[in-house]
Amino acid sequence: MVRFRLLPWEYGVRNLFRRPLRSGLTLGGLTLVILLVFIVGGFIRGLEVSLAVSGDPRVVLIHGLGGGENIENSSIPARSAALLSASLEGVQRRNGVSYASPELYLGTRVGTEDHPESSLGVVRGVTGSAILVRRGVQVVEGRWPQAGEVLVGRLAGVKLGRDAASLAIGKTIMIEGRPWKVSGWFAAVGSTLESELWCPLEDLQQAMKRQDLSLVAVTLAPGAEYPVIDEFCKERLDLELQATAETDYYASLQKHYKPVRTLAWLVMCLVAGSGVFAGLNTMYGAIVGRVRELATLQTVGFLRRAIVLSLVQEGTLLAAAGALIAAILSLCLINGAAVRFTNGAFVLRIDSVALLLGCGTGLLLGMIGSLPPAIKAMRLSIVEGLKSI
Repeated sequence: MVRFRLLPWEYGVRNLFRRPLRSGLTLGGLTLVILLVFIVGGFIRGLEVSLAVSGDPRVVLIHGLGGGENIENSSIPARSAALLSASLEGVQRRNGVSYASPELYLGTRVGTEDHPESSLGVVRGVTGSAILVRRGVQVVEGRWPQAGEVLVGRLAGVKLGRDAASLAIGKTIMIEGRPWKVSGWFAAVGSTLESELWCPLEDLQQAMKRQDLSLVAVTLAPGAEYPVIDEFCKERLDLELQATAETDYYASLQKHYKPVRTLAWLVMCLVAGSGVFAGLNTMYGAIVGRVRELATLQTVGFLRRAIVLSLVQEGTLLAAAGALIAAILSLCLINGAAVRFTNGAFVLRIDSVALLLGCGTGLLLGMIGSLPPAIKAMRLSIVEGLKSI
């Protein structure tokens, strides 16, 4: 096997510092492109993780027939909670208390003191048993709501387009024209519940002039399986109920938002593609001014492929530096930023997957963007290269 001599590693590194302005502009462009890739990747990961952590494998949602994909439109009798608690065998119980949470779930207009104009919010009427079923929910500030009060999710302000001060404890908000006092804040391990407002079930029913429920969420007893609840609902045709495992419900939402994720992937590919073309343009300009230098290297005995590898090395080093800077900016400025979407709000997540995606894209930009101009420059003969200005 014939081995060829490579240019010294230091040669490519020194070349970057010989042209600081050009290298700096290239680095800035690559950093911006990779940062955009991080933003889109953080959006995709945030949406996926938010829906993934929302489902509890031990919780079953019992709702009206045909309401599996749109719980807001579900309607079941108010007596369903007591009937299910008394009839179902697979529901967890402790000290005679069933882990069954009757809930009224809907989207409605919500206003605040400093912003009288209302925004669309997600409100859930609950009872004290909700904290038993929703194991991930934790009151982080204040207390559980009493009559005329509301418990605010950590991301509810983002969903409403309000700052945290507008929903501070003691503030008054308007739901369906009725004032409610904020009693506290809750977190729910990053799930979609964090974008909701929770208030006492009876108060919300009175405000909405409704006596029905949207669903009853029950916790399966140890050893019980989802089919036990499903078979009961199918046998009691008179109740017109349907059971859906909470994990299946959020899995269906994953499918529902698949077009959004596909669009985000498309945007990221377009951003990466624009970065490739920007890199090509920059590298073409950088290599055109070095034709004589490259021809001289061939004259002293370096093969063309060795010179191409050195040029790719320079582009990859710049891209790696841009990826590192973009990753640091993403972790400091983007990670944890909250955004709204139709079903609530979620936070952008720059996790290991997003980091791998962004840094990998950056390295590919450096390598792919360097190859075409390097190959084109090497097609010139040595004589033509030495004559160039």
